[in-house]
Amino acid sequence: MAEPAQSAPHNKVLDHIVRTPGRQPSPQPTHLSVPGSSHHHRVIDESGPGYVAPKFEGKEKQMEQVMDQIEEKGFIPADFVESETNWFYNELGIDDMYFSTETVEAIVNHILSLYAAKIAAYARDDKQLEIRLDKEAADHAVYIDTSKPGVSVMDGPRYEQRIDEKYLDLSSGSNSYRVETFRSSGPLPGDQEHQLRCYFVYKCNFANPNPDKNETRLDVIGDKTFLQKATDNTKAIYQEIIHNTVSRTGPVIEMFDIEGRRDKRLVIAYQQGSAHGIFSALSDLYHYYGVTSSRKYVEQFSNGVTVMSLYLRQLPHAGTSARYPPIEASIYQIMKEVSLLYCIPQNKFQLHFASGRLSLQETIYAHCVWVFVGHFLNRLGSEYTSLMSVLNPNNSAHAEMLAKIKRRLRTETFTADYILEIINKYPDLVRSLYLSFANTHYVQTRGEQDDFIPTLSYLRLKVDKVLDDSELKELISQSAATEHDEMVMTAFRIFNASVLKTNFYTPTKVALSFRFNPSFLPESEYPQPLYGMFLVISSEFRGFHLRFRDIARGGIRIVKSRNREAYSINARSLFDENYNLANTQQRKNKDIPEGGSKGVILLDVHQQDKARVAFEKYIDSILDLLLPPTSPGIKDPIVDLHGQQEILFMGPDENTADLVDWATEHARTRGAPWWKSFFTGKSPKLGGIPHDAYGMTTLSVREFVLGIYRKLNLNPSTVRKLQTGGPDGDLGSNEIILGNEKYTAIVDGSGVLIDPNGIDYPELVRLAQQRLMISHFDATKLSSEGYRVLVDQNNVKLPSGETVHNGTTFRNTFHLRNKLQYDMFVPCGGRPESIDLSSVTKLIVDGKSTIPYIVEGANLFITQDAKLRLEKAGCILFKDASANKGGVTSSSLEVLASLSFDDPGFVENMCHRDDGTAPPFYIAYVKAVQETIKKNAQLEFEAIWREHQQTGLPRSVLSDKLSVAITKLDEELQNSGLWEKEDLRRSILEDALPALLLEKIGLDLILERVPDNYLRAIFGSYLASRFVYEFGSSPSQFAFFDL
Repeated sequence: MAEPAQSAPHNKVLDHIVRTPGRQPSPQPTHLSVPGSSHHHRVIDESGPGYVAPKFEGKEKQMEQVMDQIEEKGFIPADFVESETNWFYNELGIDDMYFSTETVEAIVNHILSLYAAKIAAYARDDKQLEIRLDKEAADHAVYIDTSKPGVSVMDGPRYEQRIDEKYLDLSSGSNSYRVETFRSSGPLPGDQEHQLRCYFVYKCNFANPNPDKNETRLDVIGDKTFLQKATDNTKAIYQEIIHNTVSRTGPVIEMFDIEGRRDKRLVIAYQQGSAHGIFSALSDLYHYYGVTSSRKYVEQFSNGVTVMSLYLRQLPHAGTSARYPPIEASIYQIMKEVSLLYCIPQNKFQLHFASGRLSLQETIYAHCVWVFVGHFLNRLGSEYTSLMSVLNPNNSAHAEMLAKIKRRLRTETFTADYILEIINKYPDLVRSLYLSFANTHYVQTRGEQDDFIPTLSYLRLKVDKVLDDSELKELISQSAATEHDEMVMTAFRIFNASVLKTNFYTPTKVALSFRFNPSFLPESEYPQPLYGMFLVISSEFRGFHLRFRDIARGGIRIVKSRNREAYSINARSLFDENYNLANTQQRKNKDIPEGGSKGVILLDVHQQDKARVAFEKYIDSILDLLLPPTSPGIKDPIVDLHGQQEILFMGPDENTADLVDWATEHARTRGAPWWKSFFTGKSPKLGGIPHDAYGMTTLSVREFVLGIYRKLNLNPSTVRKLQTGGPDGDLGSNEIILGNEKYTAIVDGSGVLIDPNGIDYPELVRLAQQRLMISHFDATKLSSEGYRVLVDQNNVKLPSGETVHNGTTFRNTFHLRNKLQYDMFVPCGGRPESIDLSSVTKLIVDGKSTIPYIVEGANLFITQDAKLRLEKAGCILFKDASANKGGVTSSSLEVLASLSFDDPGFVENMCHRDDGTAPPFYIAYVKAVQETIKKNAQLEFEAIWREHQQTGLPRSVLSDKLSVAITKLDEELQNSGLWEKEDLRRSILEDALPALLLEKIGLDLILERVPDNYLRAIFGSYLASRFVYEFGSSPSQFAFFDL
């Protein structure tokens, strides 16, 4: 990472924020009642607890039975039996619900345990009464603990964390749990500081376990016990907040003053399972501000909403302490920070927060920088650069050694745990660095009257000095004990200097998003400079979005990990994989106006089932930085150091195809004027052209396969074919359906299917049409030499006599085996770098490639150095950036249609009807898109084939040379005076734009509706690609102007 260039500007007040031009107001997806909002200062008349347990008529009789059994056991002296029982029944605040559900034996055990704790206290030196009691049954649990009001306990049983992990985090559908917790009204005997905190967990019994997802009526979605116990006042509050939650993405937070008292009732609602660990984390939050709770309730509703209700009051001593603001001010601090807590309920520096050493904002800031450092501090350093300059990368031995050194340096230098250990040593440095960050990005929306100051306490900004960058550099240098410590803490400065905008201080948010200036990336490792970089962080995931141009397009993929080891590998390679995918996209997009971009979301190791939640949070938090905030207290203005309007164009990728419709609708809900073009690959009812349904990606790959057969006069039916990515995937299924070769092996997520005599083709087509893995292949249709090995199988004996000990390992490495002979290999799926410089040697025997032809359908399946080795060994290979570009062409033409039509025209001509029928224009347009894809692929295939014959350069190199030549000429043409020549401009656009659009809308209307910079990009990319495909990449770009 490069050193930050300069210190960030000082704290912004609202009137002086850098404005983004042209941004319009929009409705927002989350809600918060705060000063300035319409819900401010709501007062409720609530003398009771908001819940009234049905009276347990058998309570007196049960109490007598309890006392009888206690006397029989003889552990409590007879004189104390009645007083101890009475204390338990009447003074701990336990309601009748508990007594009506527990057995006499269980209550007796609880009373005896509490008495035993009192006795044990007398044997302790500190005489402290410590009561810890828990009982967990199949459908309920009881926890009773000694509690000092306003203090987070960091050792002991940590019952709230247990309730989170065992019950609340796992609540889903009918397997959901509600919680009631009370604090005893008086102190413990002989201990004026401590009270008893009781927790009761009950399995829900819903009135209707399977309601409509948009159902909000409490009598339909409520738990029967809640409906029985909740007062009308509580039901009215919950009814309103649930209605708001169903229509929004993030948490809904409401506060109510309780008439006649300073106490506050805080109600928080969110989508079930979207905030793991928040119940226990909330306690740390309000304790930090000198506030404690008397009662807390967690309710689950069968429509998937969780509602928490907290009754908060100020600690007696807090009101006189300079550390704590009065509860009337701190409640707004707490409310604003609940949204921050919702994003990351349990951050990596939680203990610093729970102990009061750092504020919530400081710990979450440190957590975000910890993520940042993990991706960007594992760089290679000057030694690697020097070594690279000494060695010859074209020498295969040198190149292999460099690859191994690079991998080892990145994995062993700074592990995530090592970085965490270093940051934990410097809480004071974190505080100073955070203050610098806050001073730049926090907006005082109410000027000097703002009661929310982003510091350790609301007084700190007036006390602590905000250091500039040079002062911070000196402080880090003086404080750091080792060179590594200084490197990690310096990365905080780089983080601060690189953030252009963030939603960190937006009152409501679902994840934390940062837009960076990517200039800190070292050129030696990332030679192609990025235009834009977003980092998004939440408890479920971390994700990047990278793009190489302002107008850029690329898919969003979700990466899952089978285990912790796989997660560690995926986390280390996340940014580099994203960068390489976007770079490949940039080269792929040579035929279209948009540059290359890509988004990658990595699910946390413990959140592998949260793909949809992660995607929704990722999209919404990026929208926070693209759309203008106009709802006070909900989406406040942000500091925008980028200062330019940004539009991102996205599309489906791994694990996101079924989420695209939601993203489109959500962008429309949030008022994005570009919602139609925000995502491509959406369903036809929204005007999308699904790549898989029409084989868009495969059509391009297939043209390169057919090109090889055509040039070499090969009969496809005799070509033995290996394919990774099976009949369940987009690319794999369509390759099978369009193919006519002799398939001898297919590898997919479920395992490997092999038949040297040819896999039964009709059976393969059946799987492809139904999108089923090869685990569903009818094994009776294999020949005597055929076999199948699934990933969960071990010790499988093959027809050859070989034994496969581990099915997963066999699957992962099968493409590197050379025991079977193939003519054509088409990777249609698989992880990036499945063939690299160290493994490619297994495919080269006696200097010759064991596979004669490879068309790389899957992105980055083979590393560039491995491609060069294969080509040197005689393999005819076409790389992903050339072959796999059909999808981007389809997406670009889909966007062009959405920009060209007005809303009514788009709905009429591009959106499928409710009965699923497609408009005639749509059908014709899809066919035109398919023909364009095939034509572009043929043009590039012929250009590469011709240039290879003329120059002898590897096709993998020529592919990149063509991309660079087209991109460079494209930029020159866009900036030349040619665009200003109207006759030429109109002539070129008439050739470049689809004839169907011109016929339907007309050039003049298209020119009026499509943004000028987009039209300019169409002009440049069309001219540049046609020129380079015809005349090659070698002639001077100025030769174009001589034509």
